[in-house]
Amino acid sequence: MRSNWRKQMMISALALTLSAANVAPVFASAAPDGKTNAADIAQTMGTTAQWNRWEKEWETLKNDWTQISLSPGSNATELNFAWYTPKKTNDSNSNAAVQAKVQAISPEQANSNVPKLIIGEGRNMKNAKVYEAEQTAVKDEQDNNGETYNSNKVTATGLKENKTYYYSYDNGNGYTKPAAYTTKSTNNFSFAFVGDPQIGSSNELKGKDTKEFYDAQSNAVKSDAFNWSSTLNAALEKTNDQLSFVVSAGDQIQTTKKKSPNKDASKSEIEYTGYLSPEALKSLPVATTVGNHDADNANYTYHFNRTNASELGSNKVVGGDYYFKYGNALFIMLNTQDTNVAEHKQFIEQTVAANKDCKWRIVTLHQDIYGSAEHSNEPEITNLRYQLTPIFEQNDIDTVLTGHDHAYSRSKMLLGGTKANDYTDDEFDTELKKDMDAGENPTTKTVAPGNIKNDSTDEKDQKYLTYLKSIMDEKAIETVKKQGSSVINPEGVLYMTAGSSSGSKYYDLVPRQQTYIAHRWQEDVPTYSVVDVTENSLTINTYRTDNDEKIDETFSITKSKGDTTSLNAEKKATTTKPTVVKKPTAVKKVVVAKASAKLKAGKKKVTVKIKKAAVSGYQIKYASNKNLKKAKTKNTTKTTYTIKSLRSKKKCYVKVRAYKVVKGKKIYGSYSKILKVTVK
Repeated sequence: MRSNWRKQMMISALALTLSAANVAPVFASAAPDGKTNAADIAQTMGTTAQWNRWEKEWETLKNDWTQISLSPGSNATELNFAWYTPKKTNDSNSNAAVQAKVQAISPEQANSNVPKLIIGEGRNMKNAKVYEAEQTAVKDEQDNNGETYNSNKVTATGLKENKTYYYSYDNGNGYTKPAAYTTKSTNNFSFAFVGDPQIGSSNELKGKDTKEFYDAQSNAVKSDAFNWSSTLNAALEKTNDQLSFVVSAGDQIQTTKKKSPNKDASKSEIEYTGYLSPEALKSLPVATTVGNHDADNANYTYHFNRTNASELGSNKVVGGDYYFKYGNALFIMLNTQDTNVAEHKQFIEQTVAANKDCKWRIVTLHQDIYGSAEHSNEPEITNLRYQLTPIFEQNDIDTVLTGHDHAYSRSKMLLGGTKANDYTDDEFDTELKKDMDAGENPTTKTVAPGNIKNDSTDEKDQKYLTYLKSIMDEKAIETVKKQGSSVINPEGVLYMTAGSSSGSKYYDLVPRQQTYIAHRWQEDVPTYSVVDVTENSLTINTYRTDNDEKIDETFSITKSKGDTTSLNAEKKATTTKPTVVKKPTAVKKVVVAKASAKLKAGKKKVTVKIKKAAVSGYQIKYASNKNLKKAKTKNTTKTTYTIKSLRSKKKCYVKVRAYKVVKGKKIYGSYSKILKVTVK
């Protein structure tokens, strides 16, 4: 999608002038895009020590192209892997124990030159399986040392629910240290929804073949990757490590092939290294979507192993649409960088027909067709909207997850939106520049200025405002039956747009909130959503990364029992009143107050005094370092707890959170700030 107009305005920075000869006005500049520096968010989150370590680690990691990616398999019994290996390999650093296990399981495979992945149950890799990778040469790319690479892909099968596996892979220098991957339940499960990591986007320099550009790119990736990791860690902690996978709405990295130095595809590899660097991703699959920054470079296909991949919707560079199932949910991932809507329609219809047993149908695409920031009103975006929404409605899609706009929004339930106004991209760009002109010395904003007033006498202004009104889709808003925060058996579709998950770039919200928007948010902070799926409900909570606070109210869709077809028949019948099912008690919907506490030092002990709350108990985490590395954890139902056997004259760091017990499970609230005291 076109996204460079804003940068063009920024660098123009011309004063608003009118000549006596009735020359058209020249506008100044839009407000600059915001971004989050890693050092700043680390200070806010109390993770400065981790940031300092990461700065040093990055210098040794940044040239390593062999990071592995995990992606969902076709269903919960499968897991997909992809990684690079140099064509010239060296096994001198091989993990001997793993190599011996591979040799014992399959001597023939062990002696072949094809890279392999081994996976088995527990640390000892019980019942391990060895998989030879399917290799593809990485075309037109070589690293700074002239090394060329192969892409390796493996699908592990036969995985069981709620079991921890360990896997190791040959990265060209031997087998890696085994990493853990724990499968989750498919009955009630959670996934994270994130938008636009766009690693490297905080680099403000253009892609020129200069040392200044490469230095700036490395520093940007280092910062963006740290923030991306912080968001993933926050989502895992929010769910007590119960995420089954992540859904990314696209733009994994920043540098397109077209805009890279000398149009060299390999110049984005440092950004993929940063994207894949978080420790969390060694155990957390990500279902990626093709964004406009991914779409012109085949290295997207080399780094991610997408299941059930189709050529329908393919732009002939990064492949087409794909899907996977998890429990009772069907996930349909569209590559709408290819705007052949007929192919997307065919793919959706075929996928839905082949998976009629799935009660929930979730589509992900990159463009924010019902968003609320700078891209959302672009004619090319709204044209795509009115082409796709009838297809979603005809196929009973429940929710559509999008990105592209780097600002959070949630729509109302929408049904039957229709295009009512023709407007060209050129007309829109001209008026938008005027509407967003932030003056000669623009500063970062979170909501665009909105200079065009309703009472403007300019004919072009009025045409622009008429267009904006026509795409607010007021008539498409469904009147729904609600029970608390949940809508019951809606016919319409929910559209979510994720904010930036890395803080590498933020866009301003449009000045006129669209009628179709239920809630929107932009405060230039990374965000993420947790989606909880049960038999009868889909529940969404969205948080800011820096302090774990919610940025929107809880929203749920509740369905009666039965498949989607019977539900539609029930809703359309005039003689049958829809069955209203009491909203199930979902673990993630329980609100637990944030705990607070005070510390009192004693001789080789510290007493923790917790402020009483209406909860079941409290969890205390403590350590002798401010990062709480190797911290010990104690649960108590009392508001006073004494930590004993501590070392005198040493500092003790403590944080506390409350929990409620619901149906035998502990539901935790947010941690207090980290407290410290010197032991007597």
